[in-house]
Amino acid sequence: MIGKFRTSAEAAGAEVVEARSPDAALAAIARLLKEEGIGQEGRTAVWPDGPLRSRFHPELLAQMLPGLALDVSCETAAAAQVGITEFDCGAASTGTLAGDASAAAQRLASTLPPVHIALLRSDAIVADVAAALRRFDPARVPFLALVTGPSRTADIERVLTIGVHGPKRLVIVLYETETGHAR
Repeated sequence: MIGKFRTSAEAAGAEVVEARSPDAALAAIARLLKEEGIGQEGRTAVWPDGPLRSRFHPELLAQMLPGLALDVSCETAAAAQVGITEFDCGAASTGTLAGDASAAAQRLASTLPPVHIALLRSDAIVADVAAALRRFDPARVPFLALVTGPSRTADIERVLTIGVHGPKRLVIVLYETETGHAR
């Protein structure tokens, strides 16, 4: 399903990077942030708490990812060039990411910066959006985010425009857990 997810996500305008471990995912994030000039000339990134982020000590993150703010607020997210968020699952048929976005920091980091790095465990890919939605209990997840590709709209004179209502660039980092492989 990884291949189908990749094909669908790329068809929707996303970029997909595969990593064989959480450490490799962190290295991919470091490369992407460097590519965006984060840590130079006041360029910043934000990364709200999540399962992958919590695996790494904040001092290690500060050393590896200069310019990264772990405390996400409206101000830090609006000033950031990159937002990093973690998703619960992905739908292979459409390349859609699905995640609990009940925490405001998740929504801010995924919508305000012009570049969005979305992290997804490769073993969390399901067949389609219906299967993804079944993974969430509406009583426990009051705000669900579904993301397919970078922000786009064609409501202005029917001209497709990227990045008007959110990030212009979406990079999905698919990473394998150390205990299981999705291949």
